[in-house]
Amino acid sequence: MKTRAITGFFFVIVMLGSVLLGPYAFGIFYLLLSFLCLNEFYGLIKQSGFKPNVQTGLLNGALIYILFALITYHETFVLHKLLFLLTLTVSGVFIQELFKKSIAPFTNIAYTLAGLVFVCLPFTFFHALAYVKGDFNFHYPLAFLLLLWANDTGAYLVGMKFGRTKLFERHSPKKTWEGFIGGIAISAGVALIIGYFYKELLWNQWVSVAILISCFGTLGDLVESMFKRSINVKDSGGILPGHGGLLDRFDGLFLAAPIVYTYLYLITN
Repeated sequence: MKTRAITGFFFVIVMLGSVLLGPYAFGIFYLLLSFLCLNEFYGLIKQSGFKPNVQTGLLNGALIYILFALITYHETFVLHKLLFLLTLTVSGVFIQELFKKSIAPFTNIAYTLAGLVFVCLPFTFFHALAYVKGDFNFHYPLAFLLLLWANDTGAYLVGMKFGRTKLFERHSPKKTWEGFIGGIAISAGVALIIGYFYKELLWNQWVSVAILISCFGTLGDLVESMFKRSINVKDSGGILPGHGGLLDRFDGLFLAAPIVYTYLYLITN
Protein backbone atom coordinates (compact mmCIF):
# COMPACT_ATOMS: atom_id res chain seq x y z
CA MET A 1 0.00 0.00 0.00
CA LYS A 2 2.89 2.35 0.83
CA THR A 3 4.53 1.65 -2.54
CA ARG A 4 1.23 2.30 -4.31
CA ALA A 5 0.79 5.63 -2.50
CA ILE A 6 4.33 6.81 -3.27
CA THR A 7 4.02 5.83 -6.92
CA GLY A 8 0.63 7.54 -7.15
CA PHE A 9 2.01 10.75 -5.63
CA PHE A 10 4.88 11.02 -8.10
CA PHE A 11 2.60 9.97 -10.96
CA VAL A 12 0.25 12.89 -10.21
CA ILE A 13 3.19 15.35 -9.92
CA VAL A 14 4.59 14.26 -13.29
CA MET A 15 1.18 14.42 -14.98
CA LEU A 16 0.46 17.90 -13.65
CA GLY A 17 3.94 19.07 -14.61
CA SER A 18 3.51 17.78 -18.15
CA VAL A 19 0.47 20.04 -18.58
CA LEU A 20 1.80 23.13 -16.79
CA LEU A 21 5.30 23.35 -18.29
CA GLY A 22 4.20 24.77 -21.63
CA PRO A 23 3.28 23.54 -25.11
CA TYR A 24 6.58 21.88 -26.06
CA ALA A 25 6.99 19.91 -22.83
CA PHE A 26 3.31 18.98 -23.09
CA GLY A 27 3.64 17.76 -26.67
CA ILE A 28 6.87 15.80 -26.15
CA PHE A 29 5.69 14.19 -22.92
CA TYR A 30 2.52 12.78 -24.46
CA LEU A 31 4.39 11.67 -27.57
CA LEU A 32 6.67 9.64 -25.30
CA LEU A 33 3.71 8.39 -23.28
CA SER A 34 1.78 7.28 -26.36
CA PHE A 35 4.92 5.52 -27.63
CA LEU A 36 5.38 3.64 -24.34
CA CYS A 37 1.68 2.70 -24.11
CA LEU A 38 1.65 1.44 -27.70
CA ASN A 39 4.80 -0.59 -27.09
CA GLU A 40 3.18 -2.05 -23.96
CA PHE A 41 0.07 -2.93 -25.98
CA TYR A 42 2.14 -4.78 -28.59
CA GLY A 43 4.12 -6.53 -25.85
CA LEU A 44 0.88 -7.95 -24.41
CA ILE A 45 -0.19 -9.13 -27.85
CA LYS A 46 3.14 -10.91 -28.33
CA GLN A 47 2.66 -12.66 -24.97
CA SER A 48 -0.59 -14.11 -26.30
CA GLY A 49 1.23 -15.74 -29.21
CA PHE A 50 0.57 -13.29 -32.04
CA LYS A 51 3.18 -11.23 -33.84
CA PRO A 52 2.13 -7.63 -34.51
CA ASN A 53 4.42 -5.51 -36.65
CA VAL A 54 5.88 -3.64 -33.68
CA GLN A 55 8.40 -1.40 -35.43
CA THR A 56 6.00 -0.41 -38.21
CA GLY A 57 3.23 0.15 -35.69
CA LEU A 58 5.41 2.37 -33.49
CA LEU A 59 6.56 4.33 -36.55
CA ASN A 60 2.97 4.94 -37.60
CA GLY A 61 1.95 5.84 -34.06
CA ALA A 62 4.71 8.42 -33.74
CA LEU A 63 4.00 9.83 -37.19
CA ILE A 64 0.25 10.16 -36.54
CA TYR A 65 0.86 11.99 -33.27
CA ILE A 66 3.61 14.27 -34.63
CA LEU A 67 1.79 15.27 -37.81
CA PHE A 68 -1.43 16.19 -36.03
CA ALA A 69 0.54 17.94 -33.28
CA LEU A 70 2.33 20.08 -35.87
CA ILE A 71 -1.02 21.01 -37.41
CA THR A 72 -2.30 22.16 -34.03
CA TYR A 73 0.85 24.26 -33.53
CA HIS A 74 0.68 25.94 -36.92
CA GLU A 75 -2.01 24.91 -39.38
CA THR A 76 -0.73 25.30 -42.94
CA PHE A 77 -1.48 23.69 -46.28
CA VAL A 78 2.02 22.15 -46.36
CA LEU A 79 1.48 20.35 -43.06
CA HIS A 80 -1.85 19.02 -44.27
CA LYS A 81 -0.11 17.60 -47.35
CA LEU A 82 2.35 15.77 -45.09
CA LEU A 83 -0.58 13.67 -43.85
CA PHE A 84 -0.35 11.79 -47.15
CA LEU A 85 2.82 10.18 -45.76
CA LEU A 86 0.47 8.02 -43.71
CA THR A 87 -0.77 6.29 -46.86
CA LEU A 88 2.74 4.93 -47.34
CA THR A 89 3.55 4.06 -43.74
CA VAL A 90 0.18 2.42 -43.04
CA SER A 91 0.55 0.39 -46.25
CA GLY A 92 3.81 -0.84 -44.78
CA VAL A 93 1.85 -2.70 -42.08
CA PHE A 94 0.31 -4.86 -44.83
CA ILE A 95 3.36 -5.11 -47.06
CA GLN A 96 5.66 -6.19 -44.24
CA GLU A 97 3.45 -9.18 -43.57
CA LEU A 98 4.11 -10.48 -47.11
CA PHE A 99 7.72 -11.17 -46.14
CA LYS A 100 6.96 -12.94 -42.86
CA LYS A 101 6.15 -16.61 -42.46
CA SER A 102 3.00 -16.43 -40.38
CA ILE A 103 -0.03 -18.68 -40.09
CA ALA A 104 -2.27 -15.69 -39.26
CA PRO A 105 -1.00 -12.65 -41.18
CA PHE A 106 -4.25 -10.69 -41.05
CA THR A 107 -4.53 -11.25 -37.31
CA ASN A 108 -1.10 -9.66 -36.93
CA ILE A 109 -2.17 -6.77 -39.18
CA ALA A 110 -5.41 -6.31 -37.22
CA TYR A 111 -3.62 -6.15 -33.87
CA THR A 112 -1.06 -3.70 -35.27
CA LEU A 113 -3.79 -1.35 -36.50
CA ALA A 114 -5.88 -1.87 -33.35
CA GLY A 115 -3.01 -0.49 -31.28
CA LEU A 116 -2.97 2.68 -33.39
CA VAL A 117 -6.72 3.18 -33.01
CA PHE A 118 -7.06 2.21 -29.35
CA VAL A 119 -3.84 3.75 -27.96
CA CYS A 120 -2.26 6.29 -30.30
CA LEU A 121 -5.28 8.23 -31.59
CA PRO A 122 -6.67 8.96 -28.10
CA PHE A 123 -3.39 10.59 -27.06
CA THR A 124 -3.51 12.60 -30.28
CA PHE A 125 -6.98 13.85 -29.31
CA PHE A 126 -5.86 14.55 -25.74
CA HIS A 127 -2.97 16.66 -27.02
CA ALA A 128 -5.40 18.51 -29.31
CA LEU A 129 -7.56 19.44 -26.29
CA ALA A 130 -5.05 22.15 -25.46
CA TYR A 131 -5.58 23.70 -28.90
CA VAL A 132 -9.33 23.25 -29.29
CA LYS A 133 -9.77 27.04 -29.62
CA GLY A 134 -6.54 27.68 -31.52
CA ASP A 135 -3.84 28.84 -29.11
CA PHE A 136 -2.37 26.63 -26.40
CA ASN A 137 -4.53 26.55 -23.27
CA PHE A 138 -3.61 24.09 -20.53
CA HIS A 139 -6.97 24.52 -18.80
CA TYR A 140 -8.71 21.94 -20.98
CA PRO A 141 -6.25 19.01 -20.58
CA LEU A 142 -5.72 19.85 -16.91
CA ALA A 143 -9.47 19.89 -16.28
CA PHE A 144 -9.78 16.61 -18.17
CA LEU A 145 -7.22 14.93 -15.90
CA LEU A 146 -8.79 16.34 -12.73
CA LEU A 147 -12.26 15.18 -13.75
CA LEU A 148 -10.98 11.75 -14.75
CA TRP A 149 -9.20 11.31 -11.41
CA ALA A 150 -12.27 12.61 -9.56
CA ASN A 151 -14.42 10.02 -11.31
CA ASP A 152 -11.99 7.18 -10.56
CA THR A 153 -11.67 8.21 -6.91
CA GLY A 154 -15.40 8.70 -6.47
CA ALA A 155 -16.26 5.40 -8.12
CA TYR A 156 -13.74 3.57 -5.93
CA LEU A 157 -14.82 5.14 -2.62
CA VAL A 158 -18.57 4.96 -3.21
CA GLY A 159 -18.28 1.48 -4.67
CA MET A 160 -16.32 0.25 -1.64
CA LYS A 161 -18.87 1.70 0.78
CA PHE A 162 -22.19 1.20 -0.97
CA GLY A 163 -21.50 -1.03 -3.96
CA ARG A 164 -23.98 -3.87 -4.33
CA THR A 165 -25.20 -4.05 -7.92
CA LYS A 166 -22.62 -5.26 -10.44
CA LEU A 167 -22.08 -2.95 -13.40
CA PHE A 168 -20.45 -5.33 -15.89
CA GLU A 169 -19.42 -8.44 -13.99
CA ARG A 170 -18.29 -10.36 -17.06
CA HIS A 171 -15.42 -7.95 -17.67
CA SER A 172 -14.89 -6.22 -14.32
CA PRO A 173 -16.35 -7.99 -11.27
CA LYS A 174 -15.51 -5.17 -8.84
CA LYS A 175 -17.32 -2.34 -10.62
CA THR A 176 -20.82 -1.49 -9.40
CA TRP A 177 -23.63 0.80 -10.48
CA GLU A 178 -23.40 2.57 -7.13
CA GLY A 179 -19.72 3.30 -7.73
CA PHE A 180 -20.43 4.43 -11.28
CA ILE A 181 -23.09 6.89 -10.11
CA GLY A 182 -20.84 8.07 -7.27
CA GLY A 183 -18.04 8.72 -9.73
CA ILE A 184 -20.32 10.84 -11.91
CA ALA A 185 -21.56 12.82 -8.90
CA ILE A 186 -18.09 13.60 -7.53
CA SER A 187 -16.72 14.40 -10.99
CA ALA A 188 -19.65 16.76 -11.58
CA GLY A 189 -18.93 18.44 -8.23
CA VAL A 190 -15.31 18.99 -9.23
CA ALA A 191 -16.55 20.36 -12.57
CA LEU A 192 -18.53 23.03 -10.71
CA ILE A 193 -15.35 24.09 -8.88
CA ILE A 194 -13.40 24.14 -12.15
CA GLY A 195 -16.14 26.27 -13.73
CA TYR A 196 -15.72 28.83 -10.97
CA PHE A 197 -12.04 29.36 -11.86
CA TYR A 198 -11.92 28.53 -15.57
CA LYS A 199 -14.35 30.73 -17.49
CA GLU A 200 -13.76 29.24 -20.94
CA LEU A 201 -16.97 27.23 -20.52
CA LEU A 202 -20.23 27.77 -18.67
CA TRP A 203 -20.72 25.75 -15.49
CA ASN A 204 -23.23 23.43 -17.15
CA GLN A 205 -20.79 22.78 -20.01
CA TRP A 206 -18.07 21.79 -17.54
CA VAL A 207 -20.57 19.45 -15.88
CA SER A 208 -21.38 17.98 -19.29
CA VAL A 209 -17.66 17.36 -19.82
CA ALA A 210 -17.52 15.63 -16.43
CA ILE A 211 -20.44 13.35 -17.32
CA LEU A 212 -18.86 12.46 -20.67
CA ILE A 213 -15.55 11.66 -18.97
CA SER A 214 -17.26 9.54 -16.31
CA CYS A 215 -19.32 7.55 -18.82
CA PHE A 216 -16.73 7.03 -21.53
CA GLY A 217 -13.85 6.77 -19.05
CA THR A 218 -15.66 3.87 -17.39
CA LEU A 219 -16.34 2.29 -20.77
CA GLY A 220 -12.66 2.65 -21.67
CA ASP A 221 -11.74 0.90 -18.42
CA LEU A 222 -14.14 -1.93 -19.27
CA VAL A 223 -12.78 -2.24 -22.81
CA GLU A 224 -9.22 -2.48 -21.49
CA SER A 225 -10.36 -5.13 -18.98
CA MET A 226 -12.02 -7.02 -21.84
CA PHE A 227 -8.76 -6.82 -23.80
CA LYS A 228 -6.68 -8.17 -20.89
CA ARG A 229 -9.14 -11.00 -20.24
CA SER A 230 -9.10 -11.96 -23.91
CA ILE A 231 -5.33 -12.56 -23.68
CA ASN A 232 -5.36 -13.87 -20.08
CA VAL A 233 -3.37 -11.01 -18.52
CA LYS A 234 -4.09 -9.45 -15.12
CA ASP A 235 -1.97 -6.28 -15.32
CA SER A 236 -0.79 -4.60 -18.51
CA GLY A 237 2.72 -4.24 -17.09
CA GLY A 238 4.85 -3.39 -14.06
CA ILE A 239 6.34 -0.01 -14.95
CA LEU A 240 4.36 1.67 -12.12
CA PRO A 241 4.96 -0.22 -8.85
CA GLY A 242 1.66 -0.96 -7.16
CA HIS A 243 -0.37 0.36 -10.10
CA GLY A 244 0.39 -2.08 -12.92
CA GLY A 245 1.21 -0.85 -16.41
CA LEU A 246 0.64 2.37 -18.29
CA LEU A 247 -2.41 1.00 -20.08
CA ASP A 248 -3.99 0.34 -16.69
CA ARG A 249 -3.47 3.99 -15.71
CA PHE A 250 -4.74 5.55 -18.94
CA ASP A 251 -7.57 3.22 -19.92
CA GLY A 252 -10.11 5.89 -18.93
CA LEU A 253 -8.55 8.32 -21.41
CA PHE A 254 -8.73 6.07 -24.46
CA LEU A 255 -12.44 6.49 -25.20
CA ALA A 256 -13.08 9.71 -23.27
CA ALA A 257 -10.48 11.97 -24.92
CA PRO A 258 -11.87 11.75 -28.50
CA ILE A 259 -15.45 12.20 -27.25
CA VAL A 260 -14.59 15.21 -25.06
CA TYR A 261 -12.55 16.83 -27.83
CA THR A 262 -15.48 16.43 -30.22
CA TYR A 263 -17.87 17.99 -27.71
CA LEU A 264 -15.55 20.92 -26.97
CA TYR A 265 -14.84 21.51 -30.64
CA LEU A 266 -18.55 21.66 -31.46
CA ILE A 267 -19.51 24.04 -28.63
CA THR A 268 -16.48 26.35 -28.89
CA ASN A 269 -16.31 26.69 -32.69
